[in-house]
Amino acid sequence: MKKLQLSKATRTVYTILRQIATLIPREFVKDAAEVNRVKWRTFDPWSHLLTLVIVQLSRQESLNGICDVARALAYEWGRAGLELPHRNTLSNANAKRDPKMAEDVFWRLLAHFKAIDPGFCSEQYSGYLSRIKNHGIFLLDSSTIQLTLNCFDWARHRRMKAAAKLHMTMELSSRLPSFAIVEDAAHHDSTRAAACTAQLGDGDILVADRAYLDFRFFDDLSVRGVFFVVRKKSNMLFDVVKRLQRPRKGDLKRHATQILSDELVRPANKATAAKYAANGGVLRRVTALVEIRGEMKKIVFLTNNLEWSARTIAELYRARWGIETFFKELKQTCQIHDFIGYSEKAVKWQVWAGLIAHLLLRYIRHLAKWRHSFSRLSGVIRGSLWLKKRLLSLLELYGTAGAVIIPRHRVKSPYFQPLLNFANAPNGTADAETPQNRAS
Repeated sequence: MKKLQLSKATRTVYTILRQIATLIPREFVKDAAEVNRVKWRTFDPWSHLLTLVIVQLSRQESLNGICDVARALAYEWGRAGLELPHRNTLSNANAKRDPKMAEDVFWRLLAHFKAIDPGFCSEQYSGYLSRIKNHGIFLLDSSTIQLTLNCFDWARHRRMKAAAKLHMTMELSSRLPSFAIVEDAAHHDSTRAAACTAQLGDGDILVADRAYLDFRFFDDLSVRGVFFVVRKKSNMLFDVVKRLQRPRKGDLKRHATQILSDELVRPANKATAAKYAANGGVLRRVTALVEIRGEMKKIVFLTNNLEWSARTIAELYRARWGIETFFKELKQTCQIHDFIGYSEKAVKWQVWAGLIAHLLLRYIRHLAKWRHSFSRLSGVIRGSLWLKKRLLSLLELYGTAGAVIIPRHRVKSPYFQPLLNFANAPNGTADAETPQNRAS
């Protein structure tokens, strides 16, 4: 019997989980616990944080589930430097300890990976955006995490609904967060726009959806030298100041993004116009047909950049789908839809632990040069957390098989084929059909 390919992976005395845990420097957790004044007697912060990361990697859905796994694998759990979690101890830690500790660990870990491996977060812009150089492109959006109202009453945001919200600014070159806020969903997206973009400076580019339309916010960005591209709401009225040159008819057939109009406009409402004083109160309005998910849609953009081509403005907005992909990856591979605690702190602990687990998986994908889907990577690691195999050696075994060969069954001719032909042939024709007669 042929041995499985998995047996070729290099053996080691450390489990996959322990190898992943070594990617997090312990001093990061210790310093974050001291800064946020986390107190403990038996369940230390390192064990607390790593237990929640294991919840994410293994997709555990309850406190009992993770505690039972820890008890069944107590020996390997202890070798990883973790204290065994008990149901009440873990529940109290989630409810009472400040989740800011997990947030600090995430940002320290992200900066650590950037410092030791610059190639991890320095991907080049692809396609039409490769022309943009010396400009950081940042994507702003939020994602709603649905909760149950009768359990999470602190997160009520509608009469019969409860939800938490993750506000995030993502850097396009790294496709990783540069700023994030986790809170209840009662606040509108635009109220957190200023906090999410406070780190942007001169020459940076911000791409956002129409939920972030706020002219005071746009004026502040323009004063700081930040370019923005945002989608226009359908009920907003503008006065046309100048019509810029339209593309030639031949250009509309060459590109997937088709520019319909390019204009300089000013808000028609005087109260709205008073909120935006940059560039003499003038904005640029670009109308284009943009291919989104295989369909051509007519979208109107607003921007304060008066120099770049209209197609560049449209392509910048198409790049906004990168943050949608991030949210999709996070929700599909991490455990942020079933929560093991009901308090606000417990939910924040689990969301930040999910972001840490996602960051670890992204770094592992970079080290292993993984070329398959991200969900497949998380599935492989989820099923092999307690194997004693070298992680990178294990990931190298996937995707090396050749094409599937479908066997073709060929019907062999019987040994007495001429005799069968003679028996089945009509009278008087058998002699003419025999191979001997044909040969003569």
